[in-house]
Amino acid sequence: MNTRVDDATALAQGVVSGVGENPTVEVALCPPSVYLTTVAEAVAGTPVGLGGQDLYAAADGAFTGEVNAGMLTDVGCRYVILGHSERRALMGECDKQVSEKLHAALAGNLIPIVCVGETLDDREADATEKVVETQLRGSLDGLDEVRAAGIVIAYEPVWAIGTGRTASPEQAEEVHAFIRKLLSELFTDDVASQIRIQYGGSVKPGNAKELLGQPNIDGALVGGASLKAEDFLGIINAG
Repeated sequence: MNTRVDDATALAQGVVSGVGENPTVEVALCPPSVYLTTVAEAVAGTPVGLGGQDLYAAADGAFTGEVNAGMLTDVGCRYVILGHSERRALMGECDKQVSEKLHAALAGNLIPIVCVGETLDDREADATEKVVETQLRGSLDGLDEVRAAGIVIAYEPVWAIGTGRTASPEQAEEVHAFIRKLLSELFTDDVASQIRIQYGGSVKPGNAKELLGQPNIDGALVGGASLKAEDFLGIINAG
């Protein structure tokens, strides 16, 4: 909830202008749902994609205030973020709910960006891998190999979001490699190699190149730095 309609429009236009017609990386904007149509108009006919920040698992029904997969695709979305750390922590979302949303997103032909990550207490207790594995297994429950290849995983060390702290490239790569290994166990090595794993923990223009240069870091789920076109484009160019 950091933008209003004029901010969203200006940001989308700035990103579109900076990305150009032939970007070397895949780029998407995920604005608040009330601004999806506005941003869709700004990115129409450009390589910049559109995504939602969340969805409700039901295909229809009396769920006041919720947005489902069909509604997102209606306004031009190709992606949707699921299980973001803030929704897990503040809205109490559990892995089962994320899994239900994942299957709803895939049924609606959306590319789900499934978030996992540990808190500072988890990391200090040396429980990072346990937490990430539990979240990943639960969130991907019931997913088959065919559909798994098309999803995106975002690793969010919660302790590095909005705190100014960032996992070192080595710390981030260690968890990304663990996630890749776990995906191989859940599916196959080939499927695991096709799944993009993004890093989402205070990514900035100044640290993006080193983070994105790690073997198992395939992209970034950008938070605060995406609110300024110049900063977001700096990260995009680092890819």
